[in-house]
Amino acid sequence: MKFMFVVSTQRLKQWLIVCTALLLALGIVYSERDAIAVISDGNQTPQAIYKIDTKEKKIALTFDISWGETRATPILDVLKDKKVTKATFFLSSPWSLRHPDIVKRIKGDGFEIGSHGHNHENYSKYSDEEIRSQIGKADNILQELLGKKPTLIRMPNGDFDKRVLRIANNMGYTVIQWDTDSKDWMNPGVDAIVNNVLSKAHPGDIVLLHASDSCKETHLALPKIIDKLRADGYEFVTVSELIAGSQVKTKELN
Repeated sequence: MKFMFVVSTQRLKQWLIVCTALLLALGIVYSERDAIAVISDGNQTPQAIYKIDTKEKKIALTFDISWGETRATPILDVLKDKKVTKATFFLSSPWSLRHPDIVKRIKGDGFEIGSHGHNHENYSKYSDEEIRSQIGKADNILQELLGKKPTLIRMPNGDFDKRVLRIANNMGYTVIQWDTDSKDWMNPGVDAIVNNVLSKAHPGDIVLLHASDSCKETHLALPKIIDKLRADGYEFVTVSELIAGSQVKTKELN
């Protein structure tokens, strides 16, 4: 019986070796880090996270801010009034420098803060050196204002390529996209913004909203969005909380 167990174990190991070799031959690697299952194409290229695969009704509201003085505070007031204590704000560093009082309030209200870069331009058009410079400038400014380094970044205009992803990852950042676009940046009307979110929202969703001055209707649509999602049983969480312990869904780049 002891001999048979040894043989069985050896065969099992041989089977595992063969399976691993086949996976490597196909260029597929499975890894598990911090309870997050990640499947990559084998070249270890970082990928942008746009949603989480989960059955739990958890959703992350995210707000990008690049310019303006009048929209962020009303949105913070709505979140406070609706008792939403968890959301993620992606702040550009020039705006943050001009409005340290608002940054202080966002932090004081307990919201997560990520980087939205420095110049609000498409980083994929930059050289590697300039990409590092743009992310680095924002990193230094936000660290000074927040007292710690952000770990999440949403690229300006949601634009990136494999170089941008690789450089951001090497600088300690995870690139965050979205699965539901409120299209509030188009100012299509309050009802349209509400419908854009509610018609697509799902468990594990990352929702794109804005708190820049060019988006004039977000603070009016937000109460309806919050009330309906809450009535449907959703819990509002930060992006980092959404990611933790869940299977990340990424988008491939060509």
